[in-house]
Amino acid sequence: MKRQAIPPGGVTGEPGAADVYKEFDATELYCPKCKQSVPVRKRLLLVLPEGDKYEYLCAYCSETVGTKIDKQESPLTFIS
Repeated sequence: MKRQAIPPGGVTGEPGAADVYKEFDATELYCPKCKQSVPVRKRLLLVLPEGDKYEYLCAYCSETVGTKIDKQESPLTFIS
């Protein structure tokens, strides 16, 4: 019986296996003010119909170093 090698991260190419890496959260990003890679804090900026918008802040100087929109799985329904 031949064994199948599983690549790093466990993605095997099977249907549904790519869902493992759908969303990433940054832990470190480059800060232009500190001029180095720094740990970041994630802060909610806006709640939008297409998803929540987050801002990544430098843990040392609080400079904005990036943004991200988390897409919502199901569309929002508004009650009027």
